[in-house]
Amino acid sequence: MQRGEPDVTRIFADDASTRLQNLSEQLLELERSPGKAELLAELVRETHSLKGAAGMVGLASFARVVHALEEPLQQLRSGKLRTTANLTDKLLSAVDGLRSLVEMAAAGGEDERQAALAAGIIQRLADGGGLAEVAEPMPRSEAPAVNGNGSSGNHHASSTSTMQVAVQRLDQIDRLTGEAAAAHLRLGQLLADELGTDPSTVPQYRELDRLLNRLQEETMRARMVSLSTITPQLHRAVRDVANAGGKNVRWEVLGGDTEIDRKVLEKLTDPLVHLVRNAVDHGIETPAKRQAAGKPAQAFVRIQAVQHGSEIIVTVSDDGAGIDFDGVRSAAVRAGIDASQMSDADAMKLVFKGGVSTAPTVTEVSGRGAGLDVVRQNLDLVHGRVDVHTVKGQGTEFRIAVPITLTIVRCLIVESAGQRFAVPALSVIKLLPKETPEEMVAGRALVRNGPLVIPVSSLAGTLRIGSFDSGPVVILSVGPAHHAFRVDHLVGERDLVIKGLGQLLPRIEAVAGAAIEPDGAVIVELDVPGLLDLIGHDLPTVAAVDDRSTHQPSILVVDDALTIRELQRSILERAGYAVRVATNGEDALRLLHRQPSDLVLTDVEMPSMDGFSLTEAIRRHPKLGRTPIVILTSHDSEADRQRGLDAGADAYIIKKGFDQQRLLSLVEQLLLGGAA
Repeated sequence: MQRGEPDVTRIFADDASTRLQNLSEQLLELERSPGKAELLAELVRETHSLKGAAGMVGLASFARVVHALEEPLQQLRSGKLRTTANLTDKLLSAVDGLRSLVEMAAAGGEDERQAALAAGIIQRLADGGGLAEVAEPMPRSEAPAVNGNGSSGNHHASSTSTMQVAVQRLDQIDRLTGEAAAAHLRLGQLLADELGTDPSTVPQYRELDRLLNRLQEETMRARMVSLSTITPQLHRAVRDVANAGGKNVRWEVLGGDTEIDRKVLEKLTDPLVHLVRNAVDHGIETPAKRQAAGKPAQAFVRIQAVQHGSEIIVTVSDDGAGIDFDGVRSAAVRAGIDASQMSDADAMKLVFKGGVSTAPTVTEVSGRGAGLDVVRQNLDLVHGRVDVHTVKGQGTEFRIAVPITLTIVRCLIVESAGQRFAVPALSVIKLLPKETPEEMVAGRALVRNGPLVIPVSSLAGTLRIGSFDSGPVVILSVGPAHHAFRVDHLVGERDLVIKGLGQLLPRIEAVAGAAIEPDGAVIVELDVPGLLDLIGHDLPTVAAVDDRSTHQPSILVVDDALTIRELQRSILERAGYAVRVATNGEDALRLLHRQPSDLVLTDVEMPSMDGFSLTEAIRRHPKLGRTPIVILTSHDSEADRQRGLDAGADAYIIKKGFDQQRLLSLVEQLLLGGAA
């Protein structure tokens, strides 16, 4: 093969990128488990394959670097070398250099720059890289290497047939699928309007509908990638910051096989890198400080992912010192913000504000107050949100919720000034009826939502397309900020195939994209962060009601999964409820005996006592028996549903089809005494 063949070089570059990612992950795993025979064998196989492929396409510089990388790996395998942090640094640096060579090769063959870069990588690998550190042969484990997902470290052992497809082709297929779906909707409208025929009664139309739905689902699946594709990058960030700060940190990954749309994951990568670096730099203490506080010398940073309905929940947690709110307030004062009298809850929101940093000095890792601001900005781009839970001396958890895909978005359709708009359902907190009264405080219109008062604006007035709306109220949120918008009508809720406005159009404030209605009309998807920016007030917008007679309904959330438990807590707290949590049925009963709750939201599968038994126990109790109970579970069989209702549950919701708005509406209905 000739080096000048661009297709061959491109194929090599794609394959090499995957193999280099595997190498990084395996080197980090080797540092945790030195001497693993299977892992060392896989490292040698990867480098040997890379060298052979580079030689086949004529990339001599790349092949020379891989050859130099093979030598220390062979010595590690034979036991002549031992794994050290210094050696791992050098090997990872060489892998980084190979990535640069891949990018250069993909851009147009080999030149003198690549030869010079290769020579520098080889020299750094040999000089002072720990290659002279000879020790007794390391004891070797014959067990296969295991990564954070609990799977074998051999990434090429799978028998699944795959092929590489250009992202542009997937985008094109996605676009054509969306256009076919829009044409299908227009055909249905034509049958209804021109022929007076209900399209659902035409067998051919129903079959076309079924096939298009399957096509959309498979197209979406083709765009999905697992979170594990970026975990090596996150692991590397944790390791580098820990080594620089003299900290002992264990890296953990749970749910790495959880899949998410590639475009969403691209926007999520930077926030996750910032969060794991922040956890190590700001949260984790040195081993000496941890031991003085009675904690293990080794800390952990854990990333966990789980699908919850149409969302992916990703948590980044640590067992460090927790957020220093006094430090946050001091940093805010230095940044010109009057924060001296702020509560801890308000100070929490400042960690996402640009320019606020608790780091005493500016380093490569922190000190500029930009990291968590990047988290917020990137999540805004994908309609995501982030919540924080921290306990002083015990640790911090950041919970990120993002839609699985941006291609098909569940939206609330509203009408304002004669125009229809789509609002991402993930941003909708609550809907209030047309009759909801407004209160005027300091010249600002407010509406009450339980124990909270929330500023309200006309959607038409905000978008400058009319003067005011006179219909229902939609409460939206961006992180901790809430704002209510009055509209003319609520049209309904449905999935929309959202398309970007393209590069030719300038970015329009408060507009995220557009979809095609069945009649061919364009419906605009609103960008909720941009919409709140148009209002022109500082966040947060939620004010507590200073009225001691107002009862704040209390809800007990029972779930053994921390991620799900805290997600439900954050949703309910943002809606104005007081929330307690329990990890199993026995724990929940103890809490209820001490202090009853107005409603119980429980899972089924839990240790000690499951949700069915908990429901039956509550119903038997003379004082708790009338408490509304909602079961929220992944058990989706009709038999399980019937068992839950027979046990006494007022409602049974499947996690896979979880909908935030539906949950809040159901909770409100049950608290008001209505039937589910």
